[in-house]
Amino acid sequence: MIRAIEENDIKECVRVIRDSFMTVAKQYNITVENSPHFTAFVTDENKVRIWMYEQHRPMYGYFDNDKLVGYYNLYIPGEKECELGSLCVLPEYRHKGIGEMLLDDSISRAKELGCEVMKLSIVEENTVLREWYENHGFIHTETRKYDFFSFTVGYMEREL
Repeated sequence: MIRAIEENDIKECVRVIRDSFMTVAKQYNITVENSPHFTAFVTDENKVRIWMYEQHRPMYGYFDNDKLVGYYNLYIPGEKECELGSLCVLPEYRHKGIGEMLLDDSISRAKELGCEVMKLSIVEENTVLREWYENHGFIHTETRKYDFFSFTVGYMEREL
């Protein structure tokens, strides 16, 4: 079941985000030394509270018998667009359709909020993830290389 994240879920959100993104870090040799700002290393309770209370990001989780196993947030910088943030599923729950349910949910909620475009960023080298998003209507728009990441950042978007 997908439901809104509440204050008492924040600690579990941090665990799910870190554990989920750590598999990407291991796969692409992303370390705290070569990419100190990577999601797996910088997400903590304070950051999630900033997302919730200062940036007013809608946040949702997929719960399996009251256990949080998947997560996403929506950053809404303007009236007509949003950014899908930290969509993730714990490794042991992957390939069961949970990511797709979370993505579909995020798209529905973004539309309800009046967004016409959804953007996101990925580790560009993760071609499997890029193809997954492309199969869900996203188009690749650009890549950027940052000094604080060992990987290339790929940007994608889709019209809602």
